[in-house]
Amino acid sequence: MTEFETTTSRDGLALNRALWDVRARVHGSTAADRFYDVDTFLAGRQTLCALERELTGEVAGKDLLHLQCHFGLDTLNWARLGARVTGVDFSPVAIARARELAERAGLTATFVEADTQRVPATLAGRFDVVVATYGVLCWIAELDAWMRGASMALRPGGSLILVDMHPAYQILATIDPLVADWPYGGGEPQVETVTGTYADAGLRLPVQQTVQYPYSLGEIVTAAAQAGLVVTHLGEHIATDIDPRNLLRPDEDNLYRLRFGDSHLPILYSLRAMLPHV
Repeated sequence: MTEFETTTSRDGLALNRALWDVRARVHGSTAADRFYDVDTFLAGRQTLCALERELTGEVAGKDLLHLQCHFGLDTLNWARLGARVTGVDFSPVAIARARELAERAGLTATFVEADTQRVPATLAGRFDVVVATYGVLCWIAELDAWMRGASMALRPGGSLILVDMHPAYQILATIDPLVADWPYGGGEPQVETVTGTYADAGLRLPVQQTVQYPYSLGEIVTAAAQAGLVVTHLGEHIATDIDPRNLLRPDEDNLYRLRFGDSHLPILYSLRAMLPHV
């Protein structure tokens, strides 16, 4: 159960960095890991989902910035597709591991340790594409600052590609029974105590506090517009090939759906927003 407590963005940043330092050490290290199979990645497995690949399009020869890159699996998959890649993450453990993984994979990549709410000025105007996917904005205390950083990093005509959990899915604590315990938007910090990781439900980790932030779809689109970006695509997806929260079981066609009566609620949303030419 998530509860609201008074906290500052600085408190949340420190708590969340500690959490992701731990996760960066263990992800991909267990046989039951759902997302981060390093050995099969090194053998050539594609980790990117069809949704972000279709939205991004051809990346060969382009400069691509991956925000909240964790320890670099997806970043390096973009490199395999021919992009010149840079990954940014606030976890020093994740960045160190990403650099090691790039060396093991024989791929060229730059990894920068930084808070994505404070994208370094050295990255300004350098990228054709900025990408962030799956479990992104819920960790961001300052949504406007995050969007400004993404916009700042783009060249005119470049695009931000954002694929994340839909706010309607994030409000749910359980599916059966259907229980909601998370606000739909507002951005107020939600403090939670966790003992494990989404990547491997059976892996026990030290008890840690985290701070997450709920945003509505309207707040996200508005923040993109206020950062000077023009939204060219907004999708809400009720049948997906990934369930980031591990609450659903796939249907016979191996797609995940969140049933709600005789209909479905969206699991993911996707956003493409362009920085206009002056």
